[in-house]
Amino acid sequence: MADALELLKRYQDCNIAVYGLGIETKKFLERLDGRVQIIGLLDSYKEEGMMYGCRIISFSEAVQRQVKLILVVARPGSCKAIAGRIKGKCIEHEIDLIDIRGNDLCRKQKAVYDFTGVSGITREQLTKEIEKHEAVSVDLFDTLVMRKTLFDTDLFELLDSRLRKMGIEISDFAAKRLSCEKELSNGRAPRLREIYLKLSGENNVTDISPDELAQLEWETDCSLLVPRKTLCDFMDEIHGKGVKIYIVSDTYYSRQQIEKILENCGIGFYTDILASCEYGMGKQNGLFDRLQERIGGKTCIHMGDDEVVDIASAKKHGLSACRIYSAIDLFEAVGYFGMWDDMRSLSDRLKAGMFLARFFNDPFPFESEDKRIGIGSAYDIAYLLLAPLIADFILWFQMQIQEYDLKNVWFCARDGYLIKKLYDELTQDVTSIYFLTSRMAAIRAGIKDEKDIRYVEAMNFSGSVQAQLRERFGIQTDEAEADTSHVAALTEYAREIMERVSENRKNYLKYIESLQIQDGSVAFFDFVAKGTSQMFIQNLVPNHLKGLYFLQLEKENMKDKGLDIISFYDTEHLYHSAIYEDYYILETVLTSDMPSLTSFDADGKAIYAEEKRTLDDIKCIHEMQTGIYDYFKEYLRLHGDIQPAINRKTDEKFLALIHHLEIREERFTKMKVEDIFVNRFTDLSSLI
Repeated sequence: MADALELLKRYQDCNIAVYGLGIETKKFLERLDGRVQIIGLLDSYKEEGMMYGCRIISFSEAVQRQVKLILVVARPGSCKAIAGRIKGKCIEHEIDLIDIRGNDLCRKQKAVYDFTGVSGITREQLTKEIEKHEAVSVDLFDTLVMRKTLFDTDLFELLDSRLRKMGIEISDFAAKRLSCEKELSNGRAPRLREIYLKLSGENNVTDISPDELAQLEWETDCSLLVPRKTLCDFMDEIHGKGVKIYIVSDTYYSRQQIEKILENCGIGFYTDILASCEYGMGKQNGLFDRLQERIGGKTCIHMGDDEVVDIASAKKHGLSACRIYSAIDLFEAVGYFGMWDDMRSLSDRLKAGMFLARFFNDPFPFESEDKRIGIGSAYDIAYLLLAPLIADFILWFQMQIQEYDLKNVWFCARDGYLIKKLYDELTQDVTSIYFLTSRMAAIRAGIKDEKDIRYVEAMNFSGSVQAQLRERFGIQTDEAEADTSHVAALTEYAREIMERVSENRKNYLKYIESLQIQDGSVAFFDFVAKGTSQMFIQNLVPNHLKGLYFLQLEKENMKDKGLDIISFYDTEHLYHSAIYEDYYILETVLTSDMPSLTSFDADGKAIYAEEKRTLDDIKCIHEMQTGIYDYFKEYLRLHGDIQPAINRKTDEKFLALIHHLEIREERFTKMKVEDIFVNRFTDLSSLI
C-alpha cells in the first residue's frame, strides 16, 4: 500500500482511474481514504453503475476525461489478463497502465530462451522444505491442474458458444457471468449455482435453469483441464511417504465437483479438500483458519502460484508457504517468447493455452545447470512449433474449397499425405484423393514440345545433361562418349525425350482413369511450388486445375503459364515473415513414408525412386506427424462450434522458436532435406 501511495504521488495532478471491481479494490479504496482523487472504476465486463462509492466508467469515458493513469488493483494472474485486454488501447491513448505492485503492464517484455534470470524452486529443494513440516496444503487451479486456455475467462466465451448452439442467446454473456461472480464474491465465496441464479434473474433467462447453466459450465471447464503431471507425480511420492496433503482452493465448485476433477486428472493423493464455497470464505478471509483447525495445530506448508492469495495470505494465517510457478508465470518469465501482442482472438488464446499446457506444464524447469529451455521429442517439436501453422493452413484450405465450390480435391504426393488426413478430419470427407505425382512424374508424362523441354532445363540441376536425362527422364546415355567440346542441351535429345514421354503419358493416364473424378474443377494441392506439377498434369486431364498452395514460388515468373493458383502465403506476407526460410523444415515433416514417385508402369501402377531416408528418419517423421494430427484434433475439439480465426503472425512465432530453443531430438536434426529433382540434399541442422 505504501508503494502504491508513492506511485500515485507522481499522478496527483492527473485524472486517475482504478481498474477492477473485486474485493482488492474495495480494500484499496478504504485504505486510500480520499488522499487521491479517483474519477472512476474500470472493468472489461461492466461499464456503468456504482461500486464502493465510485462510479463505474467505460474506457471511452476514461479517454474523454484524459485519464493519465489506470491503476490495476488485482491479483498478479488477473493483471496479465487485464493487460491482454486493454494494453493496446492504453498505448494508443498514452495512458499509463500500472498494477498495484508498481509493474508497468505496457512495458514490452524481451523474449528470452532460458531461466537464468528466474529464481524458482527445484524438486530437491521442495522436498527439503516439506520434510520440515507435518502436513502439506496445495492450491488446485494453476498449481496442480491447469486449463488449455491462456486466461480463465476464455471458458466463458466457449460456454457462450455452446449456449448459442442450443438456441440460447444471453447478450454479453461473458461480461455478465463474470460481473455476477465479482459482485457475489464481495467478502464471501459463492457457489456456482448462486452465480447463475443471479445472472438468470437479472437477465430474465427462462430457456435454461440456473442448475443447468452451472452444470454446463462445469462440464465445459472439465474438458479444458489437465494435470500438471510432474508436480502431481511428485506429490504422489510425498503422499506415499505418509505425508498428509490437503487441497485448498478458492473455487465456486462443490467438493463433489472437485473430487470429480481430481479423478479425471488421475489425482488421488489428497487427504482432504477445502473448497472455499463450502465454507463461504476464501483463503484471504478465513479458509486457511479452517485448514488450521482441520490439521489440529500441526506444522504445515502451503504451495500455490498466487503471490498474494497463496503465499502472502498463507503466511498471514500462520503457515509456511512456497510459490509454485503457474504455466503463465513461466511464460511471462521468458517474455511470452515475444508473442503477447499477437494473442488477441480466442483462437490465439487457445493456441497459447495448448502450448502452455504441454511446454510449461512442468513447474520445475530450473533444475538444469544452464537453465536452457529445450524440446526433447520429435512429437513435441511438431505439436508445439509446427502444428499451429499447419492447422491454420487446413482451415484456409477448406475455406477456398467452399468459396470456389470445388468438387474434386486432390492432395498431391508426397507433401499432401498428412494434409489430406487433416482435411478429412476437419470435413469428415471421404472423397478427397491422395493424388500420386511429383515434378518428375508430371514432367515425364506431361511434356508436349521443345518449349516444355527448355522449361525443364531452365530449372537448376546439379549435374551434367546426361545425368539430368537419367534422373529427370529415366533415359540412359553413354556419358563417356558424350561430346564435351560444347555445352550440351536437353533439346538435343528431344526425340528420345518425346518417345519416352509418349509411353509415360499412356501409363499415367491409366492411373488417372482409375480415380473417381467428378465433373468440375479440381482443387490441386501443392505445398510449396512454382506450379510445375500442376502445369504438366493439366496437360493430362480435362478438368480445370485450381492450385491451392501453402506458398507459390516465383509467382511473377509463372504469370505467362496460364495457371490458376492461390496460396496461403503470398508475396506480401513474405515481406514480413521468415516462412520463406523455414518451409523446408515443414516439407520434410509433412511428406509420406514412401519414396518420391518417378512414373507408372503399363498397368498404371506407381514406380518409386530409391529411398534415401533411413528408418530412423521415417520413424521420426511418423512421430512428428502424429503430434500435428493430435494437435489439430484437440484444437478443433476446444473450439467446438466456434469458427477458428487464422493468425499467421502467431503461427510464425511458434515456428520461429525452432531457431531459439534447444532442440534435443537428434533424429530430427540429423535428417536431410531431399530434392531429387534438382539432385540436392541439405542437412536439416543447417536450416535450424
